[in-house]
Amino acid sequence: MKNRVIYTFVVLMLVLMGWFSLRAYQEAMAYQQSTTQLVSHLGAKEQAENRLKAWAEKLSLGFYKNETQATLHEIQTAQRLHRSAAMRYTLYAILLLGGILGSYFLLSLRAFTLFGALGALIMLLFGLITPILMVTIHKEIEYLGDVVLSFESKGVIGSVSKLFESGDMVVAVVILLFSVIVPLIKILSLLFVSLFMQSTFAHGIVKFFKMIGKWSMVDVFVVATFLVYLGANKGDVSRAEVEVGLYFFLAYVIVSMLVSLSADRMLHEKKYEKY
Repeated sequence: MKNRVIYTFVVLMLVLMGWFSLRAYQEAMAYQQSTTQLVSHLGAKEQAENRLKAWAEKLSLGFYKNETQATLHEIQTAQRLHRSAAMRYTLYAILLLGGILGSYFLLSLRAFTLFGALGALIMLLFGLITPILMVTIHKEIEYLGDVVLSFESKGVIGSVSKLFESGDMVVAVVILLFSVIVPLIKILSLLFVSLFMQSTFAHGIVKFFKMIGKWSMVDVFVVATFLVYLGANKGDVSRAEVEVGLYFFLAYVIVSMLVSLSADRMLHEKKYEKY
């Protein structure tokens, strides 16, 4: 009865973590959309028109209203709210993930490995599809002020696709391999080991599991390299803003390492039980 209650509670935490992760993703995309909207008002042409409207409002002594400023204020308010909500939901998801890790002291190694791997899989999936870096390129132009020249919000999957399209094959392949393929193989192997521990292929699974376990820290290195590459100064780059997708991915890296240790211990205990 006690184990059933614990399992139910952990499953509930997994479901809630998935829901909060989804909400964080939705808010992150809404933040990206509102930022895109804001940037569309900050180009050279738009800034020139805004300056003319501001002067028209002054010269008309208030009879002409410059509605652009009010629109910009509304967009900026929505932008702040979406970013705050994305960060909040991400925090909730990570706290629930911490709760799942805390079940280590209450569950068997096999159950903990299974639930931990599922939690890591959720973090990985949202880490791959949620934007991780927002890059804004702008320049100070005389009489117009600060003009936005370019804006991009980058996620791992979207960036890999764009790198392939732009011909940066080496960088694209490295990121695809170590940030998408290897992490997915690691998580699927952890799930397979926890579900089919008694399989006749256990020895091969253990060898494969240990082999891919060597790539744990490569994830961190690739993400760091990825951020440096995307944030590199290629002109008038003035701001690179980290987004919530990075926190999801880093949470996956940490949890996958902990679950890997748990699975390794579980497999060793199973091996010694035979003797």
